[in-house]
Amino acid sequence: MEVVYNLDDIRLDKETISKREKNLWRYRELLPIKDEDSIVDLGTGFTPLHRCRRLADELGLKNLYIKDDTVNPTNSFKDRPSSVAVSKAKEFGAEAVGCPSTGNLAAAVAAHAAKAGLPCYIFVPANTEANKVLQASTYGAHLVAVDGTYDQANRLAAQVAEEYGWAFVNINLRPFYVEGSKTLAFEICEQLGWEAPDSVIIPLGSGALFLAIKRGFEQFKELGLIEDKPIRLIGAQASGCAPIVEAFKAGLDDVIPIEHPDTVAKSLAIGDPGDGYYVLEAIQETGGLAESASDEEILEAINFLAEREGIFSEPAGSVTISVLRKLVEAGEIHPDETVVCCVTGSGFKAADTIQERLGALRVIEPSLEAFKAVKGGSA
Repeated sequence: MEVVYNLDDIRLDKETISKREKNLWRYRELLPIKDEDSIVDLGTGFTPLHRCRRLADELGLKNLYIKDDTVNPTNSFKDRPSSVAVSKAKEFGAEAVGCPSTGNLAAAVAAHAAKAGLPCYIFVPANTEANKVLQASTYGAHLVAVDGTYDQANRLAAQVAEEYGWAFVNINLRPFYVEGSKTLAFEICEQLGWEAPDSVIIPLGSGALFLAIKRGFEQFKELGLIEDKPIRLIGAQASGCAPIVEAFKAGLDDVIPIEHPDTVAKSLAIGDPGDGYYVLEAIQETGGLAESASDEEILEAINFLAEREGIFSEPAGSVTISVLRKLVEAGEIHPDETVVCCVTGSGFKAADTIQERLGALRVIEPSLEAFKAVKGGSA
């Protein structure tokens, strides 16, 4: 099921949008909430679109941007769908909310549930990063750690939602939930001066974000807010869990699930992506691509991005940077293209994983001589 809008009846122009508060609700006519008093807002959205000149120069590109959702209230793009879904739950008069999650959604739903004053139940795989579990717990959510994969946690959560009639944002509220993510596309266009990019590289887990961004661009085109030009959508996965990429490269019409995902990008470790079939369709429709990156490439890309642009990404976000580098090397990205990479979550979400790569701090004596002995590079 999808939310359908009567775009012929929507009167929305650039000037009206530009005057509104800088959060995702500036596009409220294109979000599925009827009662504005039900809106649960933590200030999500209108995150920076960084023009990355150093990164672009190194890769031989002219116009490279990072859409930086690490600075959302709970430090990932999941605040977007959570704000919309919890608002809808409140509008429906739900008794409780919840979700299955690989980590980021857990924190986002828990925070918005706390703001709404609703009980919250979160189901996560037992191997979810500790920082993500800590974040959700701090907001007062009831955490259920499942001894299994995300797909198993998802099945259990669906049974609980049906048994108790609770509003689980990415299950029985999913048609409303996914609408929040399309605001990424709206913001990219507005921040590019009401222009659409040529290519967008998007992390793939379930595939919901990919499809939402596509829908966002289409709606802006229909409303005449951007030019009706092709926008190539590129999906990025970790090679330890890349069922959509593998299906794309094999020329398949549907995805073959992966039973045991194994990747440091735990937010993307969804072996049976619910929207995989539709993502493959969308890639074909937009003339897009799908590519994967190894754990080593993903972890290296975290440093590559941070050291050149000052953006600290979790593994699930840096997979877009890994894939960008591969596609540039393969000649799949033209130097003159306007390219946007979606960095969807903060590196602090996976601090333990990243710290393992960096190793322990080097400790010196508190003297100038000791500093001179270890100083690297030029002053």
